[in-house]
Amino acid sequence: LDPLRHQRARQLGGAAGVRAGRQHVGGVPRVAGSSRAAMLVERLQELHTLARGRLDRGQGGDEVALHAVAVVQRGVVVALDKLVWKTSEEDDRQAPSGKHTLVEYSRSFFPVLLFVLVIRSFVFEPFRIPSGSMMPTLIEGDFIFVKKYAYGLRLPVTETKIIETGNPQRGDVLVFRLPSDPSINYIKRVIGLPGDTVVYERHRLTINGQPVSLKSNDEDDGAWGGPVYVEDLDGRVHDILVMSPEYSTRDNTYRVPEGHYFVMGDNRDRSKDSRFIGAIPEEYLVGEAVRVWMHFVPWNMPEWGRIGTKIQ
Repeated sequence: LDPLRHQRARQLGGAAGVRAGRQHVGGVPRVAGSSRAAMLVERLQELHTLARGRLDRGQGGDEVALHAVAVVQRGVVVALDKLVWKTSEEDDRQAPSGKHTLVEYSRSFFPVLLFVLVIRSFVFEPFRIPSGSMMPTLIEGDFIFVKKYAYGLRLPVTETKIIETGNPQRGDVLVFRLPSDPSINYIKRVIGLPGDTVVYERHRLTINGQPVSLKSNDEDDGAWGGPVYVEDLDGRVHDILVMSPEYSTRDNTYRVPEGHYFVMGDNRDRSKDSRFIGAIPEEYLVGEAVRVWMHFVPWNMPEWGRIGTKIQ
């Protein structure tokens, strides 16, 4: 209903293919020549197909997994060249062959792919907001940076945490993989921590018996289609949108299990969040949304004023 999907970008060595005398096969060019190179391409293609199957079944995350496979493919070729083939630029000039083409291709792209993979897996990753579930904080067409190391460093593809760096706090805006379909990413605000009791009633929150401060926004100009309120979650002050003041969605008492987080959208009446999908297990967290780096909706001019906005 309101998935946060990655902005799709053309992958280096990906679907574009190489047309000058080659056929493209799943991110690796099929080349004529050396039988050993051809066999290597076949093995790498099997690995690529396996990864694609895992992604289609939601078992490996997102296109970061395909990126990781591409890095492994190029790395294997470069390693074989260093240890076994030992090709050189002079060999390429004297007798260019399929093997030499494959090696040169891998030499060129391996460092770039590795660098991008490290940044996307451990530092920052860009996402695009496709819906209004986080209005007025985030709106459709926002492109945001997500800090991947905020809640621990995780290996790409397996999502295994290898280093603890911190835990979500109330008020954080985080991206997580949908437990029922890990290939889909959602973005919501942290409301309840492990062990908390969260009461949601008539658009007001009470956490562990303490009411959360909620005040009218004096600067609300009515542009959002409903009243805007200012909410204070442990010092994290932010706006929320109430589309239906007379009707509150899913009023109830929610107890957050250990190792889980209760999350809600800032557009409280139009968000598929923990009121519907349950608390989010810690292992499905992706990172903390920290800043808007671009806002663009097709056929409209970019909203330059949103660029660089810190996410409250």
